[in-house]
Amino acid sequence: MSNELARRVIAKDTLEAFSASLLEAGGFRGDYARQTAGLLVWANLRGADSHGVLRIPRYIEMAELGIVKGDAKPELSREFGAVAMIDGDHVPGAAGMSMAADKAAALAEKFGVGLCSIIRTSHAGAVGYFTERVARAGKVGIAMTASKPLMIYHGSRVEGVSTNPISIAAPGRNPTRPIVLDMSTAAVALGKVMAAKDAGKSIPPDWGVDAAGIATTDPAKLKAVLPIAGPKGSGLSLMIEILVSLLGGNPLISAALTDNRDSGFNGLVIALDPKAFGVGEDFEEEVDRLARAIKALPPVEGTDDVLLPGERGFLLAEKRLQEGIPLAGGTIDRLAAEAAKQGIAIPTELR
Repeated sequence: MSNELARRVIAKDTLEAFSASLLEAGGFRGDYARQTAGLLVWANLRGADSHGVLRIPRYIEMAELGIVKGDAKPELSREFGAVAMIDGDHVPGAAGMSMAADKAAALAEKFGVGLCSIIRTSHAGAVGYFTERVARAGKVGIAMTASKPLMIYHGSRVEGVSTNPISIAAPGRNPTRPIVLDMSTAAVALGKVMAAKDAGKSIPPDWGVDAAGIATTDPAKLKAVLPIAGPKGSGLSLMIEILVSLLGGNPLISAALTDNRDSGFNGLVIALDPKAFGVGEDFEEEVDRLARAIKALPPVEGTDDVLLPGERGFLLAEKRLQEGIPLAGGTIDRLAAEAAKQGIAIPTELR
């Protein structure tokens, strides 16, 4: 039986509780484990399985290696007007970026705009989670994260930049359904390669290259991913490194390429308060009006609806909340192995 055919369906609350138990047993402080589990299951609900619970074994391994500190003590290291900086002390990314999002939103409430940089954190998963958090507070949210070289720099044969994602979220009248753009600067997120491997599937040849720099369809042989839209993707990734890492005082790419040093992960969250622009609640109405105008466009043949950024995820989340979250057989196997290692009971749905 293939991994794809071996899929199981599990309820959101059950998966979240199981995930938190695994992470806590693996060295994460209780609140960090729950925050991380919430982020991962949020991604699974929306069909972003590449950023979901399949990451748990690697997160635990990172804690064992000291790349992540399960008992980290992040602290506010600098605040100047609407700008704040947090030294993350290698805190789990879900917790660190949530802190940055909340601080940026609080600064925007005071100044109209808030920027919070966090350095020395860890992998933060789907960054749309954090901009949605800001949007639900009535602000426009922008989030970016940066990491070591993982992606081919356009025109080179080797990794020169990372898959640095960017997300922008804008609130409308419905506080639970903001417009959320969440995209990687790579042709594909590395997690999708992991998901394909777990599902026993091949990958498209334009996703990435093997160790020899040759396009591959085997997820197990992929060495580096390619940038989205060639020079545009690698250029955007490079500028995110400047905004997130260089301004934060913790360069990642140059440290890796020139000193062979891994400096962790960095993040940046920006919050904009519409009231500061004099539009206030009118802004939310205009967001809705814009959304209605886009939704009214005639769909292409074979498509029933024109979707807004993030809309497919919201629709799928509503369905999965009712029907459960499907997990690939490979993901289940790896979670079960981790559960056995940590002495955690496996939910009935995954047996």
